[in-house]
Amino acid sequence: MHPVLEDLIALLTLERIEEYIFRGDSRDIGSPQVFGGQVLGQALSAAQHTVEGRVAHSLHAYFLRRGDINAPIIYEVDRARDGGSFSNRRVVAIQHGRPIFNLAASFQRPEVGLEHQADMPEVPGPEGLKDLTEVASELLEKIPLKMRRYLTDKRPFEFRPVRPFNFTEPEKLPPVKHVWIRAVDKLPRDQALHQNLLAYVSDYELLSTATLPHGLVFGRGTIIMASLDHALWFHRSFAVDQWLLYSMDSPSASGVRGFSRGQLFTEDGVLVASTVQEGLVRIVDPAQKKARSDPRLQA
Repeated sequence: MHPVLEDLIALLTLERIEEYIFRGDSRDIGSPQVFGGQVLGQALSAAQHTVEGRVAHSLHAYFLRRGDINAPIIYEVDRARDGGSFSNRRVVAIQHGRPIFNLAASFQRPEVGLEHQADMPEVPGPEGLKDLTEVASELLEKIPLKMRRYLTDKRPFEFRPVRPFNFTEPEKLPPVKHVWIRAVDKLPRDQALHQNLLAYVSDYELLSTATLPHGLVFGRGTIIMASLDHALWFHRSFAVDQWLLYSMDSPSASGVRGFSRGQLFTEDGVLVASTVQEGLVRIVDPAQKKARSDPRLQA
């Protein structure tokens, strides 16, 4: 297996300390805090370890504090309910003695029922589209270091946007984005593992959809972005080592908060998951930021 993907699976597996207490490490992907998708995937993994014979169908999470990349995260699972068809788990992620994240996840015994779904958007397929890492060398020189690392570091997923992103001269666009995603290597047919990985990758690109109408790019020091909450529904079984279309839109931004929604489809148009996220999107004046950090410029 590709070493980067293998490392991510190890990251999401967790160490079991007690029956309902787990410990996880973090990876630095270039963000100033622990990547939100990592905590989502790890918390779901912790909950899954306490459930048998049932599959996750939804999770709802809040990000409370910045995660420290250099410290382990402790996950405490509350076995809230085990009913005839559904089980519910509450998970709290703790660092330095304080909660940084909490999650509620619901699991269901597989059943057959009514079926309908939304149609997949009519967009080009992944073949022939360029991955985000395929950026011309002359363009990389114009991109801030933080953004350059995000674009060039080896990642466990491929990202092929239907519309290429302009990182140097962003234009104002409708708040809609379509990205094909796929794990970089084949995976075991373990639905719980695929759910963990989808939870991880669902935090990529979603919030930034709210910046499209404003022509803003994260990584230039003019905008602060951070996830506030995240919800994810698993509708049908899927495999993240096969192409999934992540179709996103942002119907609203207000009060320094951006609101985004997403749907994930297989190549043949099956809707497998839906996401919703609200996050902090705050414009920063570089001059004021410098004044706050430089004592010579403070009164």
